Amino acid sequence: MARDPQGALIALNRFGFGARGGASGDIVNAASDPRGYVKAELLRPQAAMLELPGLQATPELAQAMFAYQLEVRTAREAAAKAAPAEPEQKPDAPAMVGNTAMTVQPDAPKPPPAAMPQNVVQKTYRAEALARIQRATIAEGGFVERLVVFWSNHFCISASKGEPARMWAGSFEREAIRPHVLGKFADMLRAVEQHPAMLFLLDNQQSIGPNSRASKNQKRGLNENLAREIMELHTLGVGGGYGQADVTSLARIITGWTYVGREGRLGAPGTFVFNANAHEPGPQPLLGKTYEDTGVAQGEAALADIARHPSTAKFIALKLAQHFVADAPPSALLARLESVFRKTDGDLKAVALALLDANEAWQAPVTKLRTPYEYLIATGRLLARIPEDPNRYFAGLQALGQPLWTPAGPNGFPDSNAAWAVPEGMKLRLDLAAQVSSRIPDSIDPRELLEVVAGEAASTETRQTVARAETRQQALALLLMSPEFQRR
Repeated sequence: MARDPQGALIALNRFGFGARGGASGDIVNAASDPRGYVKAELLRPQAAMLELPGLQATPELAQAMFAYQLEVRTAREAAAKAAPAEPEQKPDAPAMVGNTAMTVQPDAPKPPPAAMPQNVVQKTYRAEALARIQRATIAEGGFVERLVVFWSNHFCISASKGEPARMWAGSFEREAIRPHVLGKFADMLRAVEQHPAMLFLLDNQQSIGPNSRASKNQKRGLNENLAREIMELHTLGVGGGYGQADVTSLARIITGWTYVGREGRLGAPGTFVFNANAHEPGPQPLLGKTYEDTGVAQGEAALADIARHPSTAKFIALKLAQHFVADAPPSALLARLESVFRKTDGDLKAVALALLDANEAWQAPVTKLRTPYEYLIATGRLLARIPEDPNRYFAGLQALGQPLWTPAGPNGFPDSNAAWAVPEGMKLRLDLAAQVSSRIPDSIDPRELLEVVAGEAASTETRQTVARAETRQQALALLLMSPEFQRR
């Protein structure tokens, strides 16, 4: 089979996280059959799953979080009780400073600092982040991991919402996203919307049906946050054929969708539960169809229909093509992905294969800029460094504007060049490249790393730029800022 160096670069950068350093031979292996190289990942059983010792399920994490919060509260109360009472007011001895008398207050005894419990929330966040980063670093090509990142950002939560969101950020991705990345979209949609992390993020546990039994004893009412984001961001998209009445109806349909709190009154803490007392009774109209009140099944039926709506197929096709190919994807590619989505009932593996089979996906100009996360992962892969501590990644992602699992809003991080290819952002990338390069030993030859990154597809300009650098550290920084490394 003829070698295809440019196809190899597309396979590794556009659909993966870039070539790995060391003896991986990724660029050579991909050049023999670029499409087959990427497709091979989709054929591996359980390719998207991430199950490691120490990574716990959401209910277990909830128990640990609630126990930690109780320990913190107890420690603070104990510290408050141990604080000394106000000292009895006694005449103070005067002291002379020059000719002026001043009062000297005796120092009050300070209580020993209270021993605070270990922050299990931050410990869990770090462990989940490290597991995700390590998986992306060692993956052969990284297409499946890129799909995980795409869908996790599509159905994003934000760790900044509060301790539950931070505690569950990793388990949400492991439980609601990864099992369905190569499965049915409808299954992923239901798993996402019923996960405690999403319910907490968009406050659905506070949504009470106006005519429900619970409304008589609650000051809270209907909360439309989750319903609105389901339709606007998760499925139909803006202009997808729904109106405000549909948002309100869906919000009523999913009242009672909540998770069990620390008291465990409705089940095991941290599990999804349907609270019939908070559910709005009666049938509800939605997108031209009426859904009878069948409890939790009413909402599940509504989600299943929304997942199969033509607007959903169109919206998902657009977002996938924009992520992997171009900000303005070819119309033929969009039509193909949309058609496959509809014909296969949202089979995401079939859609991924259709993306890889489309000539447009391989022939489009290399104009997309790697996101900060992709840039940092690609850097670690090139240097063959499996991280043991996520701190440097946290700092880099924070500096570049993409803190892990912490987008500013429910629409996730932007996925366009307009967001990332800005002067300040590129300056920060150069600073980071210089920091990384300053730590490499002289034994590393960036000219050899360029062969790892791009092989025969490296441009003459990039080869000359790297070769003319004054030091190897400078050469590596230039390589990390080259089009072959930054663009996909």
